[in-house]
Amino acid sequence: MQELINRAKELLADGTVARVLGWKAGDLPYNPEPAYFETEESLKDFVYNGFCGANLSKYMIEASKLEGKTLVCLKPCDTYSFNQLIKEHRVDREKAYIIGVGCKGKLDIEKIRKQGIKGIESISGAEITDEAETLTIQTIYGEKTCAYKDAMLERCHVCKGKEHKIYDELIGESKDTKDADRFAEVEKIEAMSPEEKFAFFQSQLSKCIRCNACRNVCPACSCRKCVFDSNKFDSAQKANVDSFEEKMFHIIRAFHVAGRCTDCGECSRVCPQGIPLHLFNRKFIKDIDTFYGEYQAGEDTTSKGPLTNFTFEDVEPSIVAERG
Repeated sequence: MQELINRAKELLADGTVARVLGWKAGDLPYNPEPAYFETEESLKDFVYNGFCGANLSKYMIEASKLEGKTLVCLKPCDTYSFNQLIKEHRVDREKAYIIGVGCKGKLDIEKIRKQGIKGIESISGAEITDEAETLTIQTIYGEKTCAYKDAMLERCHVCKGKEHKIYDELIGESKDTKDADRFAEVEKIEAMSPEEKFAFFQSQLSKCIRCNACRNVCPACSCRKCVFDSNKFDSAQKANVDSFEEKMFHIIRAFHVAGRCTDCGECSRVCPQGIPLHLFNRKFIKDIDTFYGEYQAGEDTTSKGPLTNFTFEDVEPSIVAERG
């Protein structure tokens, strides 16, 4: 991490960038927050470790409007989102200085807690330069340990790869963390009966409190004005008790990002209710791969998405309906 801080200081000092977009320490050892740093002195609060799961790509929409370049730290999976935002003309590549940071998988504090580890005071082994495969956790009840891989976010187990798709320079090495099939959970749901599918999603979506965290963090949700913020419709309400509206919000959002979602998993990561929202998007990704050929949003900045491009080989809507 110190190499990253030193490089950021150099780029600020020589005027290459006007600010740094990275992560700062939160009030607890496992919740660093996205933050801007505009001086070398402010970088004393900069952190980068296994808990820095936040995808900073979306912050570059507003940063692109500021004077001067913004140094942004992007993990390999984040670069897909940045590419997609370039493709949609939502960020200015010339206003970004991208440092591709190494990643050995990002951590989920809830997975640690589910192993019965409570009263956490500090965690070691989460540093990017630490080769340890075990986290050592100091709690008010004594020292506990947890395998690093058992504490990783779901998305890291189905990682798209450790290659940065866009960058100006690279700092830190990345580790392959993929050990599961990307569509395994989707296939389990597909195998359910219609009644079972309805019950599954009803049980999950009924937890929604309409905090809008999923929408606000999603790089593909980049509209300046969202229909769900309109006070002309009930959709503007929070914690709506109407079950139809509850489903409508998530289904419409999933359709909105279809073909554009990079499967960054931020929606599920930030959900305070633990709803596996990424499953909606991943189902659409799987279907797009089936009907139009394999396609990864954000792989590059030039190719046309399958839902915004037409070829004579495209499946007919009626066929899609039958297969669905």
